[in-house]
Amino acid sequence: MTKGNDMLPRRYLPSLSQLCAFEAAARLGSFTRAAQELDLTQSAISRQVRALEDQLGAALFERDRQRVALTPQGEAYAREIRAGLRQIGNASLNLATNPGGGALTLAMLPAFGTRWLAPRLAKFLNQNPGVTVNLTTRMDRFDFDTEQIDAAIDFGRQPRAGLDSQFLMEERVIPCAAPGLAERLVLAAPADLVRAPLLHMAPRPRAWARWFAAQGVEAAPPAGVMFDQFATMAQAAMHGLGVALLPDFMVGDEVQAGRLAPVFDLPVTSVGAYRLTWPAARASYPPLVAFRTWLVDEIAGNGPRRGA
Repeated sequence: MTKGNDMLPRRYLPSLSQLCAFEAAARLGSFTRAAQELDLTQSAISRQVRALEDQLGAALFERDRQRVALTPQGEAYAREIRAGLRQIGNASLNLATNPGGGALTLAMLPAFGTRWLAPRLAKFLNQNPGVTVNLTTRMDRFDFDTEQIDAAIDFGRQPRAGLDSQFLMEERVIPCAAPGLAERLVLAAPADLVRAPLLHMAPRPRAWARWFAAQGVEAAPPAGVMFDQFATMAQAAMHGLGVALLPDFMVGDEVQAGRLAPVFDLPVTSVGAYRLTWPAARASYPPLVAFRTWLVDEIAGNGPRRGA
């Protein structure tokens, strides 16, 4: 009887010595050479492989007096076992050489990853020299059941059900445009933006409507070019295509360099918040604990953390 849904029956978990003997014999095509590599006798290798075959109920090798050859089932099994043994070996090596470190695979939205986290990541790595961070970015929702990720930074109204999470920060958006365009439009009040070319984010279809409502403007925002990422929309705004609502953490460098200018210094808080999210099973994983602690402290040191 097993405990938990993820535990395999013991009959499907051969001993490591059996797997090492089989992998070596499969790779070298010889029980004798496998015995030499593992510093065992040829008969010991033969016994280990035979025990593995008995446990699995399948023949892994075809044997004759001169040689052994993998069966089709043995060849497929060898490929998967080799990958598993390599992963176990790498994990053991990492732990032995760096017991306080490890690899953290982190997924996030592109804008937050490239514009907020990336410039600060060196600070985390300097404070945690044993940790390696692997980053992946995309717009769609991350799936912890099918993807090999430890945690994700995402944006939404509510924490995701069934996962642990840590509130990080809200997002404030501000209307920005290329300085030349802002001058040509001659915008004296927020209502004047109704006649300006507006750029829109497909995942945030009501962003402009919320911004206008916050300024007391009742007119509906005009249609305009649609984008699926903030980074692309920011580039379009810098090239004079229109006015974009952009997160304030994205535009600081561009404003300072003169590539973008706030049309009105009237930021509005977006509906939703950034959160670090992880499966409960990864909660005590040391690299994640270190990153979570650093991330919360880093955000706390860069302005007020509103929300919950």
